[in-house]
Amino acid sequence: MNPQPIEIRLRKKSRQLAVDFDDGSMFELSFEYLRVHSPSAEVRGHGHGQEVLQTGKETVQITALEPIGNYAVRIIFDDGHDTGLYSWSYLYELGRDHAERWQAYLDRLTAAGYPRQPT
Repeated sequence: MNPQPIEIRLRKKSRQLAVDFDDGSMFELSFEYLRVHSPSAEVRGHGHGQEVLQTGKETVQITALEPIGNYAVRIIFDDGHDTGLYSWSYLYELGRDHAERWQAYLDRLTAAGYPRQPT
């Protein structure tokens, strides 16, 4: 059985989404991290190798969270992005694999020659 969230807190000042799961796991995910790892086709593309590198998202804000049934949340960002549905299992993966995914993203930015702005 997949872990289910028992609490989701939007921390606008620190730009973090805190998610507590029923298996005891707790994750704090930055708004930027969530935006650049959106499960939408705009970010992921329509197949392997079609991912689109997201840049300029260092200061993105979350303006709203919309529950989608009992399985996901839609995150609405202030840059107009609102098409990704973050399933509970995907949010869990983002928390569990944060270090590797974040480093891979930073490596892709460097390889693309994008100078990430400090937040």
